[in-house]
Amino acid sequence: MCVKEPEQVGEEMGNDGDNSNNNDKNDNDKQRPMQRETRNSQIQNWDDQSPLLSSSHRNFLANSLPLESICEDRVVADRQSQLNFVPALRSLLVANAGDCRAVLSRYGRATEMSNDHKPSCKKERTRVESLGGYVDEEFYLNSQLGVTRALGNWHLKGMKEMGDKSGPLSAEPELKLITLTREDEFLIIGSDGIWDVFSSQNAVDFARRRLQEHNDVKLCCKQIVDEALKRGATDNLTVVMVSFHLEPPPHVVVERPRVRRSISAEGLHNLKCLLEG
Repeated sequence: MCVKEPEQVGEEMGNDGDNSNNNDKNDNDKQRPMQRETRNSQIQNWDDQSPLLSSSHRNFLANSLPLESICEDRVVADRQSQLNFVPALRSLLVANAGDCRAVLSRYGRATEMSNDHKPSCKKERTRVESLGGYVDEEFYLNSQLGVTRALGNWHLKGMKEMGDKSGPLSAEPELKLITLTREDEFLIIGSDGIWDVFSSQNAVDFARRRLQEHNDVKLCCKQIVDEALKRGATDNLTVVMVSFHLEPPPHVVVERPRVRRSISAEGLHNLKCLLEG
């Protein structure tokens, strides 16, 4: 499949197309409605032998038509009618295989768009055992991996294939499709290192407060990673954010269910000893 560059399309359209493209480009440079930023922090346990993207793959990604450019043309016209919501994105489809997580902020409430594929998940454990695998007492798949779905790891014997049958480590993603509304504010996609120290709702609350302060998605990603490091994150940290609005999230009070708090017998004993000296 051949994807034409914007300049090539403009040349084929003639002078009128050139003028239209130039006007759209100037409008887009002033304010980009779709903000997509990624922040990476590679920690000590990052595998030194992990293959990076080859130059050919990078060129392919660079020449691919980005999601941002698809949305911009649609929003330029809508900006004249003072629409804040990005209407070009009618649906959101999330495909996940692994322990990364996608969380949608819907008017301040966290909506998980993916499931963590870990051996501790009962559903995944059942699937693994049905395919001849096992989960050990430390919740590792076949005592080797902390995930039950992944794209790679073909070098691990008995993971992807077991004879003529599929192995317990699956590359099949789970899909979730929703229709976006004006209440949908932004999407956070984070690696497992983020979710080791953030709950889904906590991440949404943190991101909303930062966006209300500066409305800068790139800076918000950096602040999430920095906060994760402060909280003691030890795994690799990757954050991707997609904002569906031009304006920062509104100030709202999100109602949360009451949590019953209790103290264990051991904790009660320790407290008693502390008070008695």
